[in-house]
Amino acid sequence: MSRDFSHAAKQRRRSDQVTLSQVAEAAGVSPITASRALNHPEKVSERTRNSVLEAVEQLGYVPNLVAGSLASSRSKLIAVIVPSLINTVFVEVIKGLQETLEAEGYQILLGNTDYDLDREYQLVRTFLGWSCSALITAGLRHNHACQTLLNNWDHPIMEVMELGKGMDLNVGLDHVAAGRCMANHLVDQGYRHIVYVGARLTQDYRAGMRYEGHKEVLQAQGLESPLVELDTLGSLQAGAESLQQVLTHYPQTQAIHFANDDLAAGALLAAQRQGLNVPDDIAIAGFNGLPLGQHVTPQLTTILSPREEMGRLAAKELIRRLSGKNVYRRQHDVGFTLQMGGST
Repeated sequence: MSRDFSHAAKQRRRSDQVTLSQVAEAAGVSPITASRALNHPEKVSERTRNSVLEAVEQLGYVPNLVAGSLASSRSKLIAVIVPSLINTVFVEVIKGLQETLEAEGYQILLGNTDYDLDREYQLVRTFLGWSCSALITAGLRHNHACQTLLNNWDHPIMEVMELGKGMDLNVGLDHVAAGRCMANHLVDQGYRHIVYVGARLTQDYRAGMRYEGHKEVLQAQGLESPLVELDTLGSLQAGAESLQQVLTHYPQTQAIHFANDDLAAGALLAAQRQGLNVPDDIAIAGFNGLPLGQHVTPQLTTILSPREEMGRLAAKELIRRLSGKNVYRRQHDVGFTLQMGGST
């Protein structure tokens, strides 16, 4: 049975913490039954369980997993949620966060979403239940349930990796501008047939934002802006395979703008195996400024993003807020740098 929880949600201020009694009332059951539905779902009916879970989602309820007196005090834990733990980009951001936070006595709880916003919601619910002092997420996009939950949470929230209107604090870079920057570079080099290659852009939406900037520049020049989207995330192997896709479907291609350096380096090495000269036969560019790109020949043209610096700055701003100091800037643009190599 569908219920309308909007009125109850609007009656509370952001700082009010939703209680189990409020969830029970909204679901039309007793607090004991609501608790049983969450902790021992096999002991209640499916209808009751679904009603309680719907109330939990709509009201943004977070069960407090810290018992006794610890539940009322602020912990030294900070939750950090990223899309990947094998991608060097996020590992470097975590390094900057961890070193800075640990120096101030904080420890991080680390979660990996695999680029799944529903998984992010589950991780947020779990981590906030441990009375974390703050939350750091990679990105500004969250599903509706997660957004509701965070709106009802009264501790600092830091969103990193991209620049935009955040929920609280934000440290990142403008990905649309980064896409424009590389596209402008390729056009300035005289290339007119340029293909953008990305992977799973619905999940890796920041790469999609860079494509939007790329497309904007090419269309302003009266050029086509073809997109090749891979169904696996960036890797050397995927980059090598994508090169053949581009050459097959767009044989006039002069330059390829890859969504990341892994893809770009894989394509560069594959081109050389095929006897193609980079950049004379095909120019190749990437994004992130990974060390890998500087150890191939020719060196990769890329956009350098200051990942460790981003992590350190985000941690420092959180520490200021947690120490009761004023945070004068809620948003910080860490910028990016065009790093020109011989691949373009």
